[in-house]
Amino acid sequence: MLINPKYEHLREWLQRLPEDFERLGRVIYDSRNQLRVIEAPDGTLVNAKRYAVPRHINRLIYSLGIREPKGLRAYRYPTRLLQLGIETPEPIAYIEQRHGGLLGLCYFISVQSPLGHTLYELNKAQQGTYEELADALGKFTARMHECEVLHLDYSPGNILWDKDDDGYHFSVVDINRMRFGKVGIKDGCAAFRRLWGPKRFIELIARSYAQARSFNEDEAVRLTMQARTAFWSRYLRRHTADLEIEL
Repeated sequence: MLINPKYEHLREWLQRLPEDFERLGRVIYDSRNQLRVIEAPDGTLVNAKRYAVPRHINRLIYSLGIREPKGLRAYRYPTRLLQLGIETPEPIAYIEQRHGGLLGLCYFISVQSPLGHTLYELNKAQQGTYEELADALGKFTARMHECEVLHLDYSPGNILWDKDDDGYHFSVVDINRMRFGKVGIKDGCAAFRRLWGPKRFIELIARSYAQARSFNEDEAVRLTMQARTAFWSRYLRRHTADLEIEL
């Protein structure tokens, strides 16, 4: 088990968490992995994610250390982002279980973000309600990419946001899939491919992003929409979705 020194006082509670996991807090996501919001003994509201046992050859790859488990990456990456001034929930602990040397269930625990919105809300947004948000998100993404951080799952549920008197604030979550290094216009614009909402909303994000990085705006819009059309056309051929994607 790895524990952020700031939360060493929670060690005994964290050691029991795998055993108590299904009795604690409330479920906010439940698929192959499960996500719960739990109140720790010191009153800290935490986000606890249980990663399923890796399948097939991946279990051996993670067990042998050929590649770091998702939960371990999720624990290590936030510190790097926070040092760069990129908001993401503070990590608390990483726990993994092994059986005969093989990786079993893993747990990543972080502080629950105070930001109350996701981009899921933009599915059927009306013109006049999203322009400022699009501009702010384009600038936030540009700053992240200028810091050589590329979130490889930049999707509606993984970008949290809120607005106060100081403007818009963003936080990225589910960051176990990241790439660190220079981000050019093609990869930078392709990062927006998973986002939904009105076509104009996406175009405004791309223009704001291009302005912030001194890229050609029309080229940024073209690359963004090209990547987005390819992604959602492929996705909707394989899945049914209760949303309208304007391509």
